[in-house]
Formats: sequence, C-alpha cells, structure tokens
Amino acid sequence: MSVKRTGELGFADALAATKAGLNDQLDRLDGLVKWYRFEKLLGDRRGEASTGRPAYGSLVLFKALLLQSWYGLSERELEGALDDRLSFRRFVGLSLEEAVPDHTVLNRFRNRLIQEGRLERLFAELDRQLEGAGLILRRGTMLDATLIATAAAARPPRDAAGLDPDAAFVRKEGKGGSTYGYKAHVGVDQGSGIIRRVITTPANVNDTEVADELICGDERAVLADKAYHTHARVAALKQRGVKARLMRRRHWTKPPLAPRLVRYNQLISRQRAAVETTFATLKRRMGLTAIRYIGLTKASAQVLLAAMAFNLRRWVSISTA
Repeated sequence: MSVKRTGELGFADALAATKAGLNDQLDRLDGLVKWYRFEKLLGDRRGEASTGRPAYGSLVLFKALLLQSWYGLSERELEGALDDRLSFRRFVGLSLEEAVPDHTVLNRFRNRLIQEGRLERLFAELDRQLEGAGLILRRGTMLDATLIATAAAARPPRDAAGLDPDAAFVRKEGKGGSTYGYKAHVGVDQGSGIIRRVITTPANVNDTEVADELICGDERAVLADKAYHTHARVAALKQRGVKARLMRRRHWTKPPLAPRLVRYNQLISRQRAAVETTFATLKRRMGLTAIRYIGLTKASAQVLLAAMAFNLRRWVSISTA
C-alpha cells in the first residue's frame, strides 16, 4: 500500500498569499519539536491492507489528533477544521490541493495507537524533548485530580451505568450533586507547569490510591492537599530524600490542628495552587469537559493526548516568554 506524500506545494499553494494561514503558536511549535522522533515511534503504516487510495502518513494523523486535543474538537469537527483552516493544514503537512482525512480515518488511527500502546511511548518522547530543552525544573511535583464527566450519558440513572461500564458515580465533596465519569490524576512540575505523569481512573477512585504512581522520583519535593497525606507516604518520601509537602488533615477523633500546622497548610496551599491553572487550561481553554469515548482505555487515551497537547502549549508559552 502506498502512503500519501504530504506537504508538497501545489498550484493552489503557489496562488495563496505568503502569510495565509499563519498561526504563531502552531508555527513556533513546529520549529521547537523534533517531529521525526515521533514519526519513528509511530511506525510505518504501509503494512496496513487497503485497496483504496494511498494512506495518510502517521505523523500527519498524529499531529491532527494533537490539534483535536488542543482545540477540544470531535473527529467530525476536526475533519471540518482541517478542510477549512489553512493554519491546520500547514501544521499537519497537507497542501491546499490534498483531501483531508475524514473522521473515520482519524478514529481508526486513534484506535490503532491505543491498541498498540504507542501513546505512552509518545508521551515519554515528549517528556524527553521537554527535558532536553531544559523546561523540567524538578523543584517539586504537585499532585491533584479532577473529575471529567462522560458524554455517554450526561445524567444517567443508576441502573443505566452500563452505558459506560468503566465509568462511575462520585459525589462532589462539599457540593451538591454527583458526577458520572472519570477522574484525571496528574503530577505537575512545579515552576514549569508541565504535566509529567497522568493517570485516568473511574471517578470513584480515591485520589490517594494512585498518588505514588504520579511521583517521578527525581523531584526535590512533593506538594499535595490533605487527601494525599498518609504517614506511610511521608516516611517513604523522606527515605528517598524527597520533602513531603503534604497538607495535614485532622482526624475526626482528635482535637483541631495546632496553629503551626494550620500555617503549614496555608503555605503549601499557596504553592500548590498553581496546579489549578493546569485544570483550568485543560477544561476551559482546551475543552476537556467530557470524555467522548466509551471505556477506561479510550478515556485514558483522550486524557493522555490532552496532556501532550497541554505540554506543547506550555513549551510554546515558556519559549516565547
């Protein structure tokens, strides 16, 4: 099977104005990232059986999925945006004369990446490039989690949870109502704001259950709210030479926290508050407000791609600051 040779200028491109389709962020990003390393990890698609027209290159489709996460689009919306926006075409490497991949091609490619376990390797490669660029500071890792409802059912009755067998209900602490969906747990580099670890679970999984998997091991401190504090975790971090900046919580059978611990919590709260910016960007600016797919595996892939797109945004922002 042949593979489309994308990015070659055609007659229509020659007619377009020189600055047509420019997007500062995307153009800067294209110059920062070593895309050939991702292309190597993505593998060669020529082994796929097809009697139709030539396949799109893996890198074209991967960059399209990053755009989808960056702008919070569905596959159909992404198809339309690639057809309509010159900046999107430039970024993925499609000339004006080339047909864009349709939503079924994009969906199949996403599923292939999931089935072959390539997304984790792609995330690790981005982490290596960010480290090589000197962006990961390792001053500390901020732990936190956020709920993401599933789009499979906005408010399903409890006996309809089978709409997504992996999703779960959880009551919002201190708030009315509940959420049906998943929870994204992140470990964010203090100072740079880069997501270094991300794990997706059903919504009812307690924050502390996956906390140790979010700790990288090369940070100088770990900062988190009261939900993450356990004596075992504090001892384990201390043994590794990592400062445990975990807010203290009062046990219901014991007196209120001493004033010094209240001040301690306030100091940590101010430092770890930056992680809220991560969630605000993911949800409000990138549209990660709902899980579009059924099942934990696909939900995890959506969150992981969003984390990659977020880190690419941070790379551009930091490099141009």
